[in-house]
Amino acid sequence: MTSPQSVIDAAWGTLPPSGRTVETAGRYTSARMERIIQIVVAVGCLTIGSQGFFSSLELAGTGALHGILRGTVFLSLLVMVVLCIVGWGARTASAVFAFLYPVSLLLFPLATADSPPNPAAQPWPFFLISLAATGALIAFPLPWQYVWAIGTPLLYAAVRLWTGGFAFEFWVGVGYDVSVAVILNLVFITVGWVLRSLGAGVDAARVQAVLSYARAASADAGEQERVAVAALMHDSVLAALIAAERAQTEREHQLAVSMAREALTRLANAESDDPEGSDEPVARGWIADDIERSAGELGVHLEVERVGIGPAAVEQPSVPGRVARAVALAATQAIANAVQHAEGAGLRVRILRSGSGVRVEVADEGPGVDVAAIPSDRLGIRASIFARMAAVGGEATIESGARGTIVALTWTGDRPA
Repeated sequence: MTSPQSVIDAAWGTLPPSGRTVETAGRYTSARMERIIQIVVAVGCLTIGSQGFFSSLELAGTGALHGILRGTVFLSLLVMVVLCIVGWGARTASAVFAFLYPVSLLLFPLATADSPPNPAAQPWPFFLISLAATGALIAFPLPWQYVWAIGTPLLYAAVRLWTGGFAFEFWVGVGYDVSVAVILNLVFITVGWVLRSLGAGVDAARVQAVLSYARAASADAGEQERVAVAALMHDSVLAALIAAERAQTEREHQLAVSMAREALTRLANAESDDPEGSDEPVARGWIADDIERSAGELGVHLEVERVGIGPAAVEQPSVPGRVARAVALAATQAIANAVQHAEGAGLRVRILRSGSGVRVEVADEGPGVDVAAIPSDRLGIRASIFARMAAVGGEATIESGARGTIVALTWTGDRPA
């Protein structure tokens, strides 16, 4: 039966790739939304920042401090724009610019001390007010975004009024400009919050949808398995029991035994997806090859020791196909038990002749197991090993102690399969 986790993994595999190896599939929409915000911010900052840069050239002769201040601010803005477009390091670059802008406002009066303020002309820091807020939009959590959206315009207003000596003509222009800047900043922050909330909501809905699908698929697989087992019990096991109860003659007894063996085989193979296939004889080497292949599917790399057995391609077929598959499946179950309970310590497999049949030994050096103490509802040994071998006229024995466990699977060929 398919596990819910495997269904979830398969469902996530159908989602479009995010383009980032560090992003999980559960944040696909949020990641896309974040990239959209970064690109829009980069385009807006490039456009408005260019206007501010050309405005700053009018004050190029105010001293070295102004040149350093202007170069630092606009260089950090350019780095922020580039990294937002690239999609790498955008948060760090945005945080640097968001911090540098308030510092530049505080240093701006000192850098332009030899240039008298003009109430009719805006200084270049004015053009970057909203850009500082968008930098905070990329870099900071929501509460701090609103602090930058409101705080930077107010700081600009304080610096502007102070450099203008709090003259009346400065109050009118600054009041209008700061009011517009605060409104725009709040709109930017709110739109970003809405877009991110939408992305998170879509991701959450996708997760719930996948989980619902996984639960439905798991329930459907369980129902199909229940129906299959019920049909098996009705068609094979129950029919064999009825035939055995009604058997009177020797022929009827033989038929009941044959039906019982077939029912045991089908019941033992119920957990396997392998088809029953043909009953044509196969070489003993085929069993060794199949055991190695099945062990590899379990993640165990081993080579079966072949005693007196040649390659499957040249050896004379002597083991019925149904017997060979039963022996290989029982050996695979023994290997799985050794890996699970003994961590594969000293795991080795040997195949050899047994009369006209075959014998397979699976040994490990684990702590051993008390077969008699295994609960009756644990079918890993009883159904997958003992019942499977009994169903084809074979025998399974387990020798276990403190030095390890040996599972021997024998089909001598002197009993009908």
